[in-house]
Amino acid sequence: MLVIGENINASNKSVAEAIENRDEQYLVDLAKAQESAGADFIDVNAGSGHGSPEKTTAAIRWLVGIIQAAVDKPLAIDSDSSKVIEAALKEYSGEKLIINSVTAEPARLESIGPLVAEREAWVVALAMGTEGIPALVEERVAACERIMSYLNDLGIKAEQVLFDPLVLPIAVDTSQGLVTLRTIEQIKSRYPDARTVMGLSNVSYGLPKRKLVNRAFLLMAAHAGLDAVIVDPLDSKAMSLIKVADLLTGKDPSCRAYLRAHRKGDIVD
Repeated sequence: MLVIGENINASNKSVAEAIENRDEQYLVDLAKAQESAGADFIDVNAGSGHGSPEKTTAAIRWLVGIIQAAVDKPLAIDSDSSKVIEAALKEYSGEKLIINSVTAEPARLESIGPLVAEREAWVVALAMGTEGIPALVEERVAACERIMSYLNDLGIKAEQVLFDPLVLPIAVDTSQGLVTLRTIEQIKSRYPDARTVMGLSNVSYGLPKRKLVNRAFLLMAAHAGLDAVIVDPLDSKAMSLIKVADLLTGKDPSCRAYLRAHRKGDIVD
């Protein structure tokens, strides 16, 4: 399972302050810690900013510049603004790349899709359209179909697409865990060459013992067909369970990755 390190995100107050203050050391240390913990990609999100568009794009370009210089792992450029993503791509020099994200909204497809095609990037595709996150599995899958059709017309292959089935807090609606799992199953059935990804922590929002809920849901999602996860790589128990999930779903031939991690002391219970 691919691990996308989530920790450099301006929704976190300390990260937002570090970006605002151009605290390079703090952010570089955070990137290196995620790399050392086993992240395959480092997510980089500078937020939407509270000032001018120029301030926001300057922040993402600075952030991408210092992080790509500090780690060998590729980046996931994460923003809800196509302008911010475009600015980040001007700074990013790596060959491997995830753009996060696109939806079935025509305006977003038309602004993000060409950037994905031009860079031959991978792209996170959210299973939603103009009316927000659908409540039903069928509506989420329909949004995925619109996205895939548009991206295919641009020459983007299914294997470049990471569909996010979307996770809503089960504290608000206890049916949403099953909706997400069934959406993963449907996506994998329709698009076997595409990948699935989700932001794990959303499921537990508003609950006590959140990490326990997150870890249990991770294993359930792995069984449903999850290929990648946006997660805190510094959560050693979650990282151990990712190895276990690969083991139990046949993605770790001869248990080699699990045994190698155990010998290094990286498997904790």
